[in-house]
Amino acid sequence: MSRFHNQSEEAKGKEVPKADLSFDKKSQLNEHLNTHDSNQQAKMFLCPECPTRLKDTSGLRKHMLIHETSGKPNICTICGKNAPNARALKSHTLFVHLKQRSFECTFCGKAFKLAKLLEVSVRLHASVNEMRPRKTFMLVGVLVIWVLMTYLAFMRTVRVSDGGRRAGPAINSQFVMENVQYLEQNLKSFSENRQNLYRDIIKILRKDPPTASSQALRLPVSSEPLPPVRQENVVQNVDDYEEKKIVPKDSEVEGNEVLDAAAPLAPIPEAEDIRPEAERVLSKFQQRYLNNDPAFPIIPVVVFACNRISVNKCLDDLIRYRPSADQFPIIVSQDCDDEPTRNTILSYRDEVTLIRQPDQSDIPVPPKEKKYKGYYKIARHYGWALRTVFGQGFDSVILVEDDLSVAPDFYEYFLGTYPILKRDKSLWCVSAWNDNGKDGLIDSNAHDLLYRSDFFPGLGWMMTKDLWDELAPKWPKAFWDDWIRQPEQRKERACIRPELPRTRTFGKVGVSNGLFFDKHLKYIKLSEEFVSFTKSNLTYLLKSVYDDAFLNVVYQSPIVTLDELKRGLVMTREPIRIVYHTKEQYKRATKTLGLMDDFKSGVPRTAYRGIVSFFYSGQRIYLAPNANWKGYDLTWS
Repeated sequence: MSRFHNQSEEAKGKEVPKADLSFDKKSQLNEHLNTHDSNQQAKMFLCPECPTRLKDTSGLRKHMLIHETSGKPNICTICGKNAPNARALKSHTLFVHLKQRSFECTFCGKAFKLAKLLEVSVRLHASVNEMRPRKTFMLVGVLVIWVLMTYLAFMRTVRVSDGGRRAGPAINSQFVMENVQYLEQNLKSFSENRQNLYRDIIKILRKDPPTASSQALRLPVSSEPLPPVRQENVVQNVDDYEEKKIVPKDSEVEGNEVLDAAAPLAPIPEAEDIRPEAERVLSKFQQRYLNNDPAFPIIPVVVFACNRISVNKCLDDLIRYRPSADQFPIIVSQDCDDEPTRNTILSYRDEVTLIRQPDQSDIPVPPKEKKYKGYYKIARHYGWALRTVFGQGFDSVILVEDDLSVAPDFYEYFLGTYPILKRDKSLWCVSAWNDNGKDGLIDSNAHDLLYRSDFFPGLGWMMTKDLWDELAPKWPKAFWDDWIRQPEQRKERACIRPELPRTRTFGKVGVSNGLFFDKHLKYIKLSEEFVSFTKSNLTYLLKSVYDDAFLNVVYQSPIVTLDELKRGLVMTREPIRIVYHTKEQYKRATKTLGLMDDFKSGVPRTAYRGIVSFFYSGQRIYLAPNANWKGYDLTWS
């Protein structure tokens, strides 16, 4: 034995017992012995299939998978998917098909690999209930507030009646301001009552005068005809109008005639109404609106029409699904002065109200934008119609184009989201449209799923008078929809949109000459199931609740690549995330997956905080930027 093996002998050319090798030099033998002293202990796990040694059991297990899968297909016998190895195939079978899941949500039935993901899902479902105080505490709070208010009112009464006690300057100033505000409210109420009285008197004056009753007039029996009654100075100004009794002259009164008998008034000429036609037509809604109950809001549906006689398809849907004509009056605003279209609208009689845009003059357009003249007319039409309708005192309106079909729960959708729109100042519209609402890109079973979106969708949407008061002074001459998406108008506000669209366009030919229709719009899937949104708790759409829950779900989803998704290598059916960093990466992903790939003022369609949510091959996918997203880039347009 060599001395390098037993540390006692020194011989050259002898065999090494451990490896049966011989070396000519000590350096070679030393180098060889080092392999036995270090690596032999480090790599002590021998592969039974080959002479390879591994450092630990995990490495040996991975190495054995190479032998197990070499030349053997790992195909799922249930769904036919091909797994990379036997271990992945086993995991796929247990998790996807046999439903062996450790953490399953009791609300929606979804399962998660990690307890943290299950906790986020439960919070998403139960977040609304967590925000809601218990009834006991609510009643106690109401009672406490009522007692405090009663006490303060009593103390104020005592202080005012006590002449010897003077309030400080701050209290006096506050008291004066409250009185001024109260006076302003009284003046406003007086003005409204005066206008209502004016309208009522106008209606009375327009009616035919009632015939005199024989019991109301005690006339003498005489063969001579009654003297003619003169009516002088009929006052048309309602504010100065006073009812006057007209009696015969003294010379015309005979014997036993009753002097206080009132003669019938002659017909009063109808007062001339110099208001514009649209205001006269819409005035019938004004009294109804002024007496409106907040629990029963009146939301007119304004249909914008021009020269499409197919507007009847839109009106048929709106009338068919309308729950109440009083709550949702349909107002058709027509431009273009097209007679066949006008006749089609008038054929609906009392079901709809027609107003016509009076300014049909030509619009001067720069030579380079002559082909866009239609967009100038549309902007003028929208501005006039909104100014006219909101001028009647409505608090909100629903805007519909004449080439839209609507879903059965169209009105229910807007009525359910109306309180959220009024409550959350970070919202500025509710839209029935989903730009990526094609069949295959949406969850067809999620009829009640709603989102917040930074992208203004349009195509059937609701806005408030407060928003119109903000936009009206700077309303654009053309391209109003692109203008409203600019940061100066959006101001980081969002819209509510549905997973399944509640509107669908059937107008291929129009100002845009069928832009995107054949490629995209005609594939939009219209929801056909009625959802009772007014009975649903939609407070999860409030920004204070929505942001944390939505971002947690998105950024705790596992990351996959676009290629893995296309090749079917994603083994989980839970929500996944595809990350993009540049505009080019985003456009490549959207074109590959069939999504709308354009931007408006840097905002992708349907995006919220840069995240686009969609379905692909029956799985929820989030196309998202990094978690440290800083905002939209205006150069991405």
